[in-house]
Amino acid sequence: MPPLDTEQAAARTWFEELRGSICAAFEAIERDAGSDAAFDAIAWDRADPSGEPGGGGVRGVMKGRVFEKVGVNVSTVGGVLDTGFAGTIRGAGEDPRFVATGISLVAHMANPHVPAVHMNCRFLTTTTRWFGGGADLNPPLPRKEDTDAFHAALKAACDAHDPGYYPRYKQWADEYFYIPHRQVHRGVGGIFFDHLEGDFAADFAFTQAVGRAFLDVYPRIVRARMDEAFTPADVAARDAWRGRYAEFNLVYDRGTSFGLKTGGNVDAILMSLPPVATWS
Repeated sequence: MPPLDTEQAAARTWFEELRGSICAAFEAIERDAGSDAAFDAIAWDRADPSGEPGGGGVRGVMKGRVFEKVGVNVSTVGGVLDTGFAGTIRGAGEDPRFVATGISLVAHMANPHVPAVHMNCRFLTTTTRWFGGGADLNPPLPRKEDTDAFHAALKAACDAHDPGYYPRYKQWADEYFYIPHRQVHRGVGGIFFDHLEGDFAADFAFTQAVGRAFLDVYPRIVRARMDEAFTPADVAARDAWRGRYAEFNLVYDRGTSFGLKTGGNVDAILMSLPPVATWS
């Protein structure tokens, strides 16, 4: 993997800082719930198919009283994409060399009234370079006030940079986080953006705003719901919903596909899967 340039290094540093802030916020929630759960951080190295060092990352997982299973991963990888896969990646058709740095998060919650969540931000370099990412809320038992709060935070982040971002990226999320074979959405949406390129400073600032919005709104939602009473029927509904989540991530998710096809850490890639799920 070649040395990072100034833009790549800046993005990597930010993603690592965001990871630290998110993990601290989630561990604080566990402490307030009477748990001493903490993230178990495991570093990993990637071997590029070219034989050259391919970068690596840190897989962080916590299993606690509130967060039944949450993973927060950061990675910076690079090398040469497989010829067949390179043609599917923007800017890699003519030259398969790439560098990718980013953060990925998935949280599955013990209390069925606390929504699960997904968030990721990334910066990719091929013959071009771009930011992508987003966040979406995945409640087994949806509550309108939680959905509204989550979308309001993301809309505010979008509106501060471009009034057209929120409607465009919300629609993209609605289209992307959909399970065609079930004909259902996997959650209540959020935003999804990709191929944001042209002005590094502006695009980086927007990506940072998305990360900060997530860090602000999601812990508030968790704290509002984590002590609510729930029934065995609620747990059954949660576990059945988790089955749909697993189906999406294994069949349709681009991040899962990219990670597996670029020699990423399998445990880190599949940390998105729920700890328990059911299919009737």
